[in-house]
Amino acid sequence: MIVSVLAFIIVMSLVVLVHEFGHFLAARKAGVPVYEFSVGFPFSPRIATLYRHKETEFTLRLLPLGGFVSFSADGDEDAHKLFGASPLSRASIMVGGPLFNVVFAYLVFIPAFLGKEGGSLLQAIQSSAHALWMVVVGTFSMLGHLFAGQGGMESFSGPIGIAVMAGQAANTGLPDLLFFTGVLSISLGIMNLMPFPGLDGGQLMLVLIEAIRNRPLGARSYQVINFTGIMLFIGLSIVITWHDILRLVS
Repeated sequence: MIVSVLAFIIVMSLVVLVHEFGHFLAARKAGVPVYEFSVGFPFSPRIATLYRHKETEFTLRLLPLGGFVSFSADGDEDAHKLFGASPLSRASIMVGGPLFNVVFAYLVFIPAFLGKEGGSLLQAIQSSAHALWMVVVGTFSMLGHLFAGQGGMESFSGPIGIAVMAGQAANTGLPDLLFFTGVLSISLGIMNLMPFPGLDGGQLMLVLIEAIRNRPLGARSYQVINFTGIMLFIGLSIVITWHDILRLVS
């Protein structure tokens, strides 16, 4: 249990931080200010500011799980700089996180294959590229079957299921844990591109709608859409976690 919890915290935090770092770098490149880059769960209290660079505060939150970037300054809760950027800049910022997850997975697969197969670096690079392609295709195939009504909730795992799998991977060795980390990173990246409110894909859909309308949506519309997305995500997480518990019990 301790191994599972520690492995879950380390792996999940790393994958989420890579995702947020992708958003951060894309925002910097687009000239959109990021006011906070935090290590830790978004809604937990801030316990320290590690350092500052330009307008960004790099902070540590109480619950050591994941991380986030904030585009809202004090007194600017609507993130006007982000929503005032061009549609192309905003789209690049939204895509930056999932793209970094995929690149990170490829880089993690290489030492995993070196450790598992013991071949040359070139062989590990080739194996990593093949594994990356297979996981991406498999993830999209799973989602396609789900939307077509040919799959169920058993295809998904929540925090409990991920913790169990992380613990199993950690117990079988570092190469397996690295491979699991890569697979989780790809899954997180692709899932975030789904066109649902609150996800990166949902934000991309809003950018597309604004581009078609040739005028921005109001801040109130964004608040309602994102709040709805968060509530749906919480509800889905509860359902998936319940299925994780049932699988463990059975």
